[in-house]
Amino acid sequence: MKFNYTNLETCHTATGVVLVIDVLRAFSNAAYAFSRGAKEIILVSSVEEALALKAQVPNSKAMGEVGGLPPKGFDFGNSPTQILEEELTGLTLIQRTGAGTQGAVRCVNADVLLATSFTVAGATIKHVLKMVPSEVTFVITGGYNNDEDVACAEYLEALLKGQNPGTRSFIKRVYDSRDAIQHLDPNQPDFPESDLDYCTRINAFDFAMPITRKNNQLTMQAIKP
Repeated sequence: MKFNYTNLETCHTATGVVLVIDVLRAFSNAAYAFSRGAKEIILVSSVEEALALKAQVPNSKAMGEVGGLPPKGFDFGNSPTQILEEELTGLTLIQRTGAGTQGAVRCVNADVLLATSFTVAGATIKHVLKMVPSEVTFVITGGYNNDEDVACAEYLEALLKGQNPGTRSFIKRVYDSRDAIQHLDPNQPDFPESDLDYCTRINAFDFAMPITRKNNQLTMQAIKP
């Protein structure tokens, strides 16, 4: 099996099976939203698109961030700590973030697209292996300097190779990453330190998060492999 690594600038070229990674925090938060009962998550690139869809789609709410904080008109931000306080049963969520959803939207040539993070790593691997792919592409949405996404990709690659990697070093890389800094600052309550714990709960859930494209709309669901 061949492995490719891309980022937001190059992911439009990715074909075949493509895994879009955002550990801090979009696709960790999405997993927790599914655990709270969300029916589906529509992924978009702009705030305006999210709010327009929210007005059109029955029983929907907007979730996500700009600069880490929920924009005006959004119902939820990008924090697992906060989303776990919500009852989301049956809701359609419309998610816009600065990294994760951008990667999904830009992967226009992917044949199979999944959103992933440490929280759904094992289920993602089971889902992918069923397809017996010859190659897999990882999209590092935070960029290669955001080591938490690279760490997750390398963890997933090890699993796909049939290895049994230890988890401690990967979790440490999340806590040591650039984007973790604000979560470790007690003067930034909008970035709870507890989010780091939630985002590093490897295999917290037994579902993968495949994304389907229909009429240029990306819809993500929680599917048990």
